[in-house]
Amino acid sequence: MDAYDEDSGAAPGPDGSTGARPPEHAPERLPDGERDTGAAGPAHDGGFAQRGPGREAVGRALPDRQPVDGEPADPQRPGPDPANRPETPHPPPTGPQPARQGILALSPRYQVAAALAVAAVAVGVGVHLLMVFLSIAPPNAVSKQHGKAVEAWVFPEFEQNWKLFAPNPLQQNIAVQARAEVRTKDGSLITTGWTDLSAQDGAAIRGNLAPSHAQQNELRRAWDFVTATHTDDDRPVGMRGSLSEDYLRRIVVLRLYRTDPTSRDGVIQRVQVRSRTTNVQPPSWSDERVPDKPYYRELPWWTVRADEAAGGVR
Repeated sequence: MDAYDEDSGAAPGPDGSTGARPPEHAPERLPDGERDTGAAGPAHDGGFAQRGPGREAVGRALPDRQPVDGEPADPQRPGPDPANRPETPHPPPTGPQPARQGILALSPRYQVAAALAVAAVAVGVGVHLLMVFLSIAPPNAVSKQHGKAVEAWVFPEFEQNWKLFAPNPLQQNIAVQARAEVRTKDGSLITTGWTDLSAQDGAAIRGNLAPSHAQQNELRRAWDFVTATHTDDDRPVGMRGSLSEDYLRRIVVLRLYRTDPTSRDGVIQRVQVRSRTTNVQPPSWSDERVPDKPYYRELPWWTVRADEAAGGVR
């Protein structure tokens, strides 16, 4: 027989043939579009399927089936769990590696040389900052013991003037003035009047958005250099005192040759420099009173050397 075996216990049919019963595991054939809502029966995979009104036949859980291309996905069927998917290892990068830069791009020998150079620069900067600090700091044990070494390192290139931040800032206006003895073309010797060199600098700075360093500091720092290296009776102290005189004298001769008509027409033989100091008056709401009379400090006459007198500094 093809699909069914004869059942000896089955009632004969109308045509006298022996009835047949379906095998135990043969599924019932249902019309298209209908679901099996009959009684419970054994499941095809060995489990037990329950059948009842409003229930579909359920058995042992079957593996999820992915929809074939072109087949719509079943919204009732849960998809595969992404957490259970095996991780795909990322392939190692095959592109060119970034090139090393800076010191790392050098060979080990040059890396050592560069590191030593950087260390030497760092030590030099540290020593320089320490020397400058000791030069402007209040007197202490280190500056007293090594004062000459500090001055030799700092002066004159790295000198710092922090009087503005001192407990007693400057409260005076100091003007530097100069006059000269000039040999005229007819051989006579004429003494010029006092020329206010500081007033010339002030006029050049006033209204100038970018005044030069020379206009602001050249004459002022030269005068400070002289007063710091001379005694109260205007005598130079050591080589620095003589150097300060030469520096200020050259500046004065250059200025007079440019601005003084008499000096420009003749030859300067000697120059004399003085300062005019005036106290800054306190504000009107202050009870402090200071004298308003100017104070003059005249330096002795300085002879102009032959190379300077002939116009070498013009």
